[in-house]
Amino acid sequence: MAKIQLNGKKISIKSNFSIYELLKKYKLNNKKIAIEYNGVIIPKAKFKNKFLKNNDRLEIVHFIGGG
Repeated sequence: MAKIQLNGKKISIKSNFSIYELLKKYKLNNKKIAIEYNGVIIPKAKFKNKFLKNNDRLEIVHFIGGG
């Protein structure tokens, strides 16, 4: 198990959990979000290959249209 910070809240995840798997777990559409991983914006192409480890910090921002 690893403990990470997701949008300011501490959560526990399985070891070797990718950003893509985290998005699936929380049913988030990766086409309408941006992810900051330890202070760096991660390109969507790297979501499947970026594995989370203990004490990582993620901020997920949703894009919402309006007018």
